[in-house]
Amino acid sequence: MSPRFLSPRFLFLKLASTLFALIAFGGAAHADFRLCNNATTRVSVSLSYTDGSGWVTEGWWNLKSGGCEVLLRGALAAQFYYVYAMDERGGEWKGKAFMCTRDREFRIEGRENCLVRGFDRTGFFEIDTGKDAKNWTVQLTDANQPPK
Repeated sequence: MSPRFLSPRFLFLKLASTLFALIAFGGAAHADFRLCNNATTRVSVSLSYTDGSGWVTEGWWNLKSGGCEVLLRGALAAQFYYVYAMDERGGEWKGKAFMCTRDREFRIEGRENCLVRGFDRTGFFEIDTGKDAKNWTVQLTDANQPPK
């Protein structure tokens, strides 16, 4: 059928079904690993996770105060993720799980022998998402603020 022969009723139904699909499915929750910066300054973030065959550490995402970023897209594939973040004033969100990092943008496979391989050795804090979580959001806050 060529466009000049389409009835107004057909066009209305087509438009209505398209709008319904956008409303019904467009707002569906996405399964992602996100991080939100609720601190008062910009933060730089690195994430470490297992990809099924080994450890991968990636960085840096730079998030302004009040900003959120998806660090991994799709359903979560593991229970444990590790995050390291630092702010513009030298403050850190760190832990005792050591991973390899570097000063500029990176993707590093493996977490062993960081210094020998020419990387920094950085302490990450652990995020336990639970066994069945499909998505997760980490909220970074200033040390003197209560967690949100």
